[in-house]
Amino acid sequence: MGQGATQPSTNWHLKENAREHHTSKFSGDELVVRRGQAFTVTFNGTEQPEQNLIFIAETGPKPSKATKTLATFGISSTASTEGWSAVLQSSSSSSVSISISSPHNAVIGRYRLSVQSTASGSPSTAKLGTFVLLFNPWSSGDDVFMPSQAECEEYVLEEFGIIFAGNKNHISGFGWNFGQFQGDILDICLSIMDRSLYYRQDPVTDVSHRHDPKYLGRVLSAMVNANDDQGVVLGNWSGTYEGGKNPTSWTGSGEILQSWKKSGFKPVRYGQCWVFAAVLTTVLRCLGIPTRTITNFSSAHDADRNLRVDEFYDAEGNHLERGADSIWNFHVWNESWFTRNDLGPSYSGWQILDATPQEESGGIYQCGPASRYAVKEGEVDLEYDCPFVFAEVNADCMYWNYDSATGKKTLILSKSTEIGESISTKAVGRDDRVDVTRDYKYEEGSKKERDIFKKARKKLGLEDKFDPTAPTPEEIEQKPDISGKFKVAGSLEVGKDLNLLLVLANLQPYPKTVDVKMTAWSTLYTRRPVREIWKDSMSVTLSPKEEKQFPIRIKYNEYQQRLTTDKTIQVTAICHVEDGIQVLVQRNIALDNPAIHVQVHGEAKVNKEVDVEVVFTNPIDTEVMDCVLQVEGCDLLTGILELRIPPLKASEKSSTKFKLLPSEAGPKHLLVNFSCDKFPDIKTFKMVNVTN
Repeated sequence: MGQGATQPSTNWHLKENAREHHTSKFSGDELVVRRGQAFTVTFNGTEQPEQNLIFIAETGPKPSKATKTLATFGISSTASTEGWSAVLQSSSSSSVSISISSPHNAVIGRYRLSVQSTASGSPSTAKLGTFVLLFNPWSSGDDVFMPSQAECEEYVLEEFGIIFAGNKNHISGFGWNFGQFQGDILDICLSIMDRSLYYRQDPVTDVSHRHDPKYLGRVLSAMVNANDDQGVVLGNWSGTYEGGKNPTSWTGSGEILQSWKKSGFKPVRYGQCWVFAAVLTTVLRCLGIPTRTITNFSSAHDADRNLRVDEFYDAEGNHLERGADSIWNFHVWNESWFTRNDLGPSYSGWQILDATPQEESGGIYQCGPASRYAVKEGEVDLEYDCPFVFAEVNADCMYWNYDSATGKKTLILSKSTEIGESISTKAVGRDDRVDVTRDYKYEEGSKKERDIFKKARKKLGLEDKFDPTAPTPEEIEQKPDISGKFKVAGSLEVGKDLNLLLVLANLQPYPKTVDVKMTAWSTLYTRRPVREIWKDSMSVTLSPKEEKQFPIRIKYNEYQQRLTTDKTIQVTAICHVEDGIQVLVQRNIALDNPAIHVQVHGEAKVNKEVDVEVVFTNPIDTEVMDCVLQVEGCDLLTGILELRIPPLKASEKSSTKFKLLPSEAGPKHLLVNFSCDKFPDIKTFKMVNVTN
């Protein structure tokens, strides 16, 4: 292999290596392997004895041994457990087969591999090509090692997920196509890393840290949102989404990541929490870090780090936008699985990452990794961002009456058991919901849970500090004379009237007169009020210990024009009790869309077309227009199929047929999204069992 030697031709044994490394689902022609595990390469064009060959593996802009981005290694008799190594498999006069091993803590990313021959006087180098190295959850030496095979399958290899939404009284789930192995998603994930602020400020140091899932998780939580760094998705919680797509309309990450790349890396419009979490899941699974989405119901956004969220209402029962705190009906974040050698073994396992831009951390919008164990134990002084995550699942709620004329606020109610309920994720290997609330906190209201809350307050310096905005102990101790609640009577479906009962009970042994002011507002899922739908008032007298029910009906034609695409309504009653303290009764209502039905006709077989039919019946007494059906699903069809459907008259049924061409056997998921002017984004999914 002299200076003028021909370029060797390289056989990367793509199929065999991919099978061994659990990377068969990647679709490109480049070798993709996992660290800490051997892979085979055969090349020809070398006339030198094997012992004279030196291999060079390098990554990043300025490879060096000091930063572990450059490795040089000769052929040895056994694989090294420490550094890079090469072991001879076989050789002939024209070619050499070697098995290359990388260390368990190698930097991940795209590597350039070359071979140097030191014989015949002057050394010469020949390029063998490039390969991509990923994290290896199947290898016990890796920081992301996950002992359960079934969990590796779900949290690294599964391209379909279910994200839970709605509210704590009414949990719903929708399908999502993560698509981490499709097309050029791997290339896009590698370019996300190279566009981060960390890389731009110091590329050499950034690349040298890419062996560490803690570091990459944090960097990618910043890059998935557009704040600070022209990252992937631009958030929008305004209720109007001109100039982009409504966050509820996405059904997968592929379209978002492809759009980001095609536009020359301009942020994709628009996302809300589940979009950020789903895209981060795609990126981390693609790179080999086990990751899942988590939904927290009644999630606190504690902007001022006092473990308390304040909500304000006026005398009419209108929810006021005062202060930066808020309680979201639900919030979606991520958990990724890796060790915390910075904190100690008990803090390893699931780590919380959150790409939704809520609060700055270290000067930019990033969040985590926060050890889930640290959150449960109130260890809020541990890195990273534990106080924010602890508050999301534990903050106390204070509901205030605010008089804008005088600026006076009066505490109506405080609750310590409201926040962080039904924390949910998809089951391993099944399309079911699993409740993980107990992994985040001890039983609500138990002594242990209150002790942990006090411990967290103490660590944040809140116990010893006077807080002028906090209610007095006397205010918290006040006991109301009446109690109230809203009960749902009938179905909660868009297109139907909303029927509720306001139930008021007199807790005293003497009569009480109550002046009730009621409002209903359409809201976003963050409970931000958008439009008033309805208001009413009444004066009632309750006999001693009497309970009375008052029916409330909000007609479809009253709310239809005012509903947001989140389909959420907040109903509030403020009860002004004669000679007593005010009582706040509220209920957040999430409405369901009407159903769509998907049928697969016949058996689904690899490389054979199969017919699918989607049926929708217009449930209302007016025509629906602008009907569009969108369909996607990994290994069932390429890209996204979009079909336009003619308008549907009142009660008319539409049947839309199309064909799938499955490319791989196994349980696959078809995601369907039907939209029209009256019902945006009716989503469903169907499991399709594909056989050979």
